[in-house]
Amino acid sequence: MLNEWAFIGVFLVLSPILPILPIGAAWLLRPKRANVLKSQTYECGVETVGDTWVQFRVQYYIYGLIFLVFDVEMVLLFPWAVAYHKLDFFAFAAGLLFIFLLTDALIYAWRKGVLVWR
Repeated sequence: MLNEWAFIGVFLVLSPILPILPIGAAWLLRPKRANVLKSQTYECGVETVGDTWVQFRVQYYIYGLIFLVFDVEMVLLFPWAVAYHKLDFFAFAAGLLFIFLLTDALIYAWRKGVLVWR
């Protein structure tokens, strides 16, 4: 019993340490002096002309988020569809509920005009 809890304890100790360790190493190994030349935009060795920072419309991000949601939906639905014949009723109902909620969210976004390009 104690051996089973030891894995959880090791996980709880290591889980904050493992992400902090590379961040701390990068902080220690970073260049100490800031340089104006290093802060400039670099594009294949060619001097940039005009404004180098381009601001994208919010509509691109919304389409990206919608794509991400439905892409993750497909990743989750493929294993569900493969195991379709082996699932019991509750797993089938959970999959249908998942599809229904995402379809409902798409219809909501459509009615709010999020998918209309302006």
